[in-house]
Parts: sequence; C-alpha cells; structure tokens
Amino acid sequence: MNKWFKSGSPWIWLSAGGVSISLISVLGLLWLIASRGLSYFWPSELYQFDLTDKNGVKSVVIGEIYDREQIPVGQLAHLNLDLDPEQEVLERLLIKTGNRELVSLDFRWILSHNITKTQTPKDLAVVERRTHGNFYGYIDSVVVDGKKVDENQLNELLIRVDKFQQQIDDLQKSDIGAINYQLERLRLKARKYQLQDKLTPERQAKIDSEVTSLNQRYAKLEQELLGYREEISRDHIVMRAMDGQLVTINFEYILKVTFNNQLSLIDKTALFISQIGSFLIEDPREANTEGGVFPAIFGTVLMVLLMTVIVSPFGVIAAIYLHEYAGKNSFTKLLRISVINLAGVPSIVYGVFGLGFFVYMVGGSLDQLFYSENLPSPTFGTPGVLWSALTLAILTLPVVIVSTEEGLSRIPLEMRYGSLALGATKAETLWRIILPIASPAIMTGIILAIARAAGEVAPLMLVGVVKMAPNLPLDGNFPFLHLDRKFMHLGFHIYDVGFQSPNVEAARPLVFATALLLVSIIVALNMTAVSIRNKLREKYKMLEH
Repeated sequence: MNKWFKSGSPWIWLSAGGVSISLISVLGLLWLIASRGLSYFWPSELYQFDLTDKNGVKSVVIGEIYDREQIPVGQLAHLNLDLDPEQEVLERLLIKTGNRELVSLDFRWILSHNITKTQTPKDLAVVERRTHGNFYGYIDSVVVDGKKVDENQLNELLIRVDKFQQQIDDLQKSDIGAINYQLERLRLKARKYQLQDKLTPERQAKIDSEVTSLNQRYAKLEQELLGYREEISRDHIVMRAMDGQLVTINFEYILKVTFNNQLSLIDKTALFISQIGSFLIEDPREANTEGGVFPAIFGTVLMVLLMTVIVSPFGVIAAIYLHEYAGKNSFTKLLRISVINLAGVPSIVYGVFGLGFFVYMVGGSLDQLFYSENLPSPTFGTPGVLWSALTLAILTLPVVIVSTEEGLSRIPLEMRYGSLALGATKAETLWRIILPIASPAIMTGIILAIARAAGEVAPLMLVGVVKMAPNLPLDGNFPFLHLDRKFMHLGFHIYDVGFQSPNVEAARPLVFATALLLVSIIVALNMTAVSIRNKLREKYKMLEH
C-alpha cells in the first residue's frame, strides 16, 4: 500500500474522480435546465375539474396542470377536511387557468380531495393572445362581419389576421418608423444651424419642404394602417369560460387557437417546434413573461462581438509590450501585478467605473462637442451598447493579456534569434513568426473572455441594458448601427423574469428556457472560437517545429 501511494496513483485517481464528478454535475445541471425549459413549449393537455368544497358548493376549473405536490395533512387542519385518519399526505395541483378578465391570477391551487370529476374534453380550446395571457374555454361562436360562421373557418381567419398584423408591424417599424426618424433628424439639423447662427431662409425653406413631404407620406401610411386595423378588428370569437360566462375576444388580439386534446403526437411535435421558433424570433410581451426573446438574443450577441473586437487588439498589444519590449524592472513588475489584480475586481465595480468614466465623462464630452443640438437630451452621455462593450472589454482585458503572454513565453528564443540573424527586423519577426505561433494562445484568451462577458449582468445594469428596448441597435436608418442605443440582454432577461415578474409561476418555465438559450449561445460562440483556434494551430504547426 505504501508503494502504491508513493507511485502517485491515488492522486491520479483522485483527480479523475474530481473531474468525473464535475462533469456529471455540469451535465446534470444542463439536463435540469433543458427539461424544465423545453417543457415550456410542449402543448399540455387541457383539463376540466369538477370541484365540491366542504360546504357542498360546486364549481368548475379549466386549465393546464403546471405542478403537483404532496402536502402533509397536518398543514391542512384549518380546512376541516373530512379525511381518512390514516392518511398522512394530500396531493394538490397547480392549475394555469388564465382568463384574466374573470380572475385576478393566472394560477390557482386545488386539492385532489375536492375533485369529484376530471375530464379532458376534445372541444376545449386555449386562445393565445397578444395581451392578457391565455384564455381557456369552449368556442361558443365565430363572428365575421356581424354574422356567425362555421368554426372550420377559424384557421383561415387567423391566417388572414396574422397577415394583416404582419403588415401593420412592418408599417409601424419600417415605414412609419423611418419617417419619424427622418423628421427627428431634420429637427435636430435645423436646431444645429440655429445654434451656429447658420440657419438661413434658404436652408429653413429646404428643411420645411422636406418636413412637408415626409408628413404627407406619413398621412398616407397612417390611413393605410387604420385600414388594416379596421380589417382585423371587425371580427371576433365568443368564448364560454369555466363559470359559463361568455367573453368576446377580438381577432386583433389573438395569436393562435389550439385544441390541445385533439392533437396527435406528430401534431404536438410540430407545434412544439413552432413554439420554439416563435420564442427565438418574436418580441417579448406582457412584461417579458410571454412572447419571444429575439431582442435579447440580438443584444447579447452584438455586445459580445463588439467587446471581442475591442478587447482583442488591446489585450494582444499590451501582452506584446510586456513580454517583447518592456524591460525587467520595477515598473514592469508593477504592471503585471496590476493586471493580475484587475482580474479579481468585482464586476459591479467595473460597471460603476464604466458609468462614471465612459458614460458621464467620455459620452458627455462627445455630446458637448458633436451633438450639442440634442442637448439637454443626451446621445452618448447615457448608457448604451458601446459603453457596455467597452466596460466588459476592460473587465476581460486581464484574461486576454495573461493568456497571450503565456503563449509568447512558450516560443523559444532561438526562433527570434534565427529570424533576426536572417536579416528580419524585430517588427517583421513579431508579425511573421511570433504572432502566428502564439495565435492559438490568443484565441484561448478570447474564448475565456467571451465566456465571462456573455454571462455578466451586474455591470450591464449600469451601462446599457434595459428591461425592454423599443428599437434594436441595428436597423435600416443611417448609420444603421446605433451604438448609442440601449439594448436587451439574456442574462438580465433571466433576472427580470425570475425576480421582477408580477406572475412568478408563469415566469418560472421561461427562466429555464432563457437560461438554456443563453448557455447555448455561449457554447456556440466558444465553439466557433475553438474551431478558429484549431485551424490556426494546424496552419502554423510547422513553425513550432
């Protein structure tokens, strides 16, 4: 046994066991997130429960089963239930009932003891709406132009309404949005001339002419928009709720109507995939608790890419200076100690620094110099995607510097001396020999920077991320990429939905779905960087030998 310990085998097995446990823990966590998150999109079976309380009052509850739990009978003593004395636990169900017009909450708990009958009617429908959440009930009638029509026409009507709604969204976001943007630019242009005492009558007349032309186009588009809205607001369906009440729902607010209990496995799978697609490409609704997360996906990826473009050259240049040019003196040692210490600074401190230096100092100065016509409304003197990228670039800079410097230190001095002996300058040696060989190490630093930056939330809350961004940082208006705009982020979206949502039960599955999406994006970005690193390693493999 003593010989076995001295051979070092126990430590090898201990390390292997630790790695295995870590791997199993990570896979288990991913499985938990994936199972909870993907279940959010699977069409659940719809139930109708007939209830009778202890006083004999009967009621009906319609909805989806969201959760089950076992409650000790002792905790329900105050309800005076007529239970078997030997019964120790009682099951209760969390039912998503929707129908916010009739009840204040989307969810309610019901005790299995009070359920007298459970049904899954085939004609029970769930109506997904743009506002006020889902509605559960039976379709009483479908009304088109004031006349009742057959329910078989429902899908055709929904397709027609969806087509009109898409045209409305395109008009509002593209055409009307572009006109509003141009009108605002003209207003600022006139104010700039006025501040510079250059607003001549000719310039004013030209601006007024352009404004008149834009207003005329706006009026035509507004009439077209009103026409589309009239087309989709004239029709409606009448739903019968669980208490027998009739509720009218206009087609303008309906996204889709599904009869979950009529769906086959293939139909459910198709709807499952469709709902995942909608989650990825649609905008959020209902305080981020419904709809999609496309703006958050776009903001996260854009911010990470900007951060990578900023941190890579600065990190590499700093590492080259420290390793190739700086002398071995006290100043260099101080710089290295500072870089190492920066890696341990809490991320929220970087956020405070970014808010004070980038937003207020740099951004405020830019507003004074180049955007004085916008003041007192700030342009760059307010949190935005550019300042978020710069803040995270500083946060991840030590990682890139340390990784690059380690890559440079592994290159033998003989390669540098050989290049110099053949007549190459130090800059040529650096560019043609050193950097290509060190490129895999540089990519490793970038990979680590991406992994850390994509999951950071605390500093972004101070320098640019918001709960809801009305416009993406990228659009069809010049200069197309608007780095001064605020943006949405998946990490902040998880925090907002999970801890700030007015409807916690409804938001819980969405938290897991968004977390799974964030992990997937981080893995995709890292795998792309790893692929580039491996190609660079193979390309410059001969130089290392």
